[in-house]
Amino acid sequence: MTFARVVRAELRKLTTTKMPWGFLAVLAAISATTASTVVWGADADGTKGFISTAADQRSLMAFAANAMVIAGLFGAIAVAREYGHGTVIPTFLSSPHRHRAVLAQLVAVAIGGAVLGFVGTALTVIAVAAALPTTEFAFMVSLGSVASLLAAASFTGAAGAVLGAGIGTVVRNTGGAVTGAVVALIIVPPLIVQLISGASSWVPSALAVALSGVQPEAAGVESQAGTAAALIVLAAWAGVPAVIGLVSVQRRDVV
Repeated sequence: MTFARVVRAELRKLTTTKMPWGFLAVLAAISATTASTVVWGADADGTKGFISTAADQRSLMAFAANAMVIAGLFGAIAVAREYGHGTVIPTFLSSPHRHRAVLAQLVAVAIGGAVLGFVGTALTVIAVAAALPTTEFAFMVSLGSVASLLAAASFTGAAGAVLGAGIGTVVRNTGGAVTGAVVALIIVPPLIVQLISGASSWVPSALAVALSGVQPEAAGVESQAGTAAALIVLAAWAGVPAVIGLVSVQRRDVV
């Protein structure tokens, strides 16, 4: 079986279950919450300063950090459940070279994560645009900026999914994989910031915000990584657990 066919088979696995619909429902709920914030939210002084400028609106609609976490959980569940349900066995039988099967899984979940990031951003932009007429402010973000938000969330979604898939491949248990993804994306980064001086710009959430083009003042930080650096470091965050998972599959029994 060719690599392309293995990838298509993995994509069919992802799209023929109820799991993607559950994640899409989460995205819809987040966008509805964002719209509610625009309609009813206010700053401490009672004004809506958080949507008063194009930079503020862009910051509100930047979904890349959320996309990485959500897609991380998606990738962890998608891969770990294959070991729990035993469906990984026919996968390895149809593609005896295990590294190809694992790479196909990673490609498939990366595509799924990118779609989640894109859809999540699109829903958020639509929600904000629909809610703004209830306020005194118009939609100020340019089409180019919206496109960069979509691209950033698609990339971070793919990266998060690959990170989660790598953890799922190592742990092989859905609950453990989800816990591992949460630890890697939510718990460990703040600890790194506390332990290592200057690390605040290099954790996934900060890199995702930088990639979204949100200005430091709007993001509430002093400095950010450049776009190229953010792409490389986010790829490293995703690549390390993926490589560990690939090596572990090569060195152990299937189940």
